[in-house]
Amino acid sequence: MTFEEYTNLALRTARSDYDRRSLLLNWTLGICGEAGEFADSVKKFEFHGHTTDKEELKDELGDVLWYVAMLCEVLGFSMEQVALDNVRKLKNRYPKGFDPERSINRRVENENKPDKSTESS
Repeated sequence: MTFEEYTNLALRTARSDYDRRSLLLNWTLGICGEAGEFADSVKKFEFHGHTTDKEELKDELGDVLWYVAMLCEVLGFSMEQVALDNVRKLKNRYPKGFDPERSINRRVENENKPDKSTESS
């Protein structure tokens, strides 16, 4: 299944009777909630002695994916483009794969970059 096919199927279960701003807010809160449910399952496994339920984790990731698709839709991005742009960004950041030293120095590099919100166009 492609990202486009997934999005089209997922859209069948999305509300469409809200304005764009309400959809953005609804789906933003939704992705946070589903990510929280995933994190809560991991917390229970790690700290409360629960067994790992990989199917539950998979279901929660599916819910996160649904919200990613909806957010891409309302923002006018394709999931494929978001994925490609993310891979491109990571390749630039870590051209030889993850490197803790580059990660540490990246924070210093970012502190020295101008604030994009104050830059003029």
